Amino acid sequence: MAARIPPEERQTNLVVALMATEIGLTKQQILDNISGYRQRADAGARTDALEKMFERDKDELRTLGVPIETIGDAGDPNDLREARYRIPKAEYDLPADIEFSPAELAVLQLAGSVWSAESASADAQAGVRKIRALGIDGDEPIIGFAPRITTREVSFSPLQGAIERCRVVTFDYLKPGEQSPRRRRIEPLALLEYEARWHVYGIDLDADDERTFLLSRIVGDVTVAKQSFDAGLREGAGDRALAGLEAVAARNSALLEITPGTEASLRLGRRAVAATQGFTVPFVDVHVFADELASYGPEVRVVSPEDLRDAVISRLQAIIAAHPEGSMG
Repeated sequence: MAARIPPEERQTNLVVALMATEIGLTKQQILDNISGYRQRADAGARTDALEKMFERDKDELRTLGVPIETIGDAGDPNDLREARYRIPKAEYDLPADIEFSPAELAVLQLAGSVWSAESASADAQAGVRKIRALGIDGDEPIIGFAPRITTREVSFSPLQGAIERCRVVTFDYLKPGEQSPRRRRIEPLALLEYEARWHVYGIDLDADDERTFLLSRIVGDVTVAKQSFDAGLREGAGDRALAGLEAVAARNSALLEITPGTEASLRLGRRAVAATQGFTVPFVDVHVFADELASYGPEVRVVSPEDLRDAVISRLQAIIAAHPEGSMG
């Protein structure tokens, strides 16, 4: 059986490989050589399933701010059949006029030691060697680049184990606006990351229907019961969950004014569509999206919908209330 490669490790390996080449890699070279895809291919996964996995990884990394470039045919840029993908390291270069004090350099060196060439996984480095063996130009994985892969919630591991063993789980779940959490009992079928947040998808036994839950709203421990369920229910569950979230996002759209050249412009721009007044951005959960928009401060202004604008304003007001004038150093 092929080793199970966690999604964030597969994405990290992909980032390392795409930063290690100037001319870029084709989709087939990525699937054949990057750890996480290669094991699935060796285990007999269909090519179309691997390609969907790559597209999801690529979209997720772009959402996180990783600038993956698509290079088409020079004669016909719209022809992407033999497109190559790369991450230009220049996107991460610091401006030449930035200087650091000795104390600041010491802190940066300490941080850099956490992510170094040695800390890159053996699989990531092996992937770069395979790329080089194909005759493709490449440098050593960049030192000091730390991809922003989403950290898992505490509930991730027990849910993953329950999915693998086909066991029913129970947990307390707190929805926005409710004063206390409600106990949920589900047959967990899939874990998926969407808009940089982890979700568990499964059958809510009390509601007798399929549901998707945000892991960050699970309160306390996840209890894995002895009760089991049919493993066949997991077939295609991840695709159904993703389709459901995408359908919700397609029904919800925010009109935003975004300041150019800011972090908000970089991150929201990956999933934004230009409009007459600003940009439209699809979203799944108004409360989760409000948290994200509030984190950008004055870089984003919500034009509509009204409930999203109010939610962002309330979060910003709470920040101001928590830091009254003169209380910050």
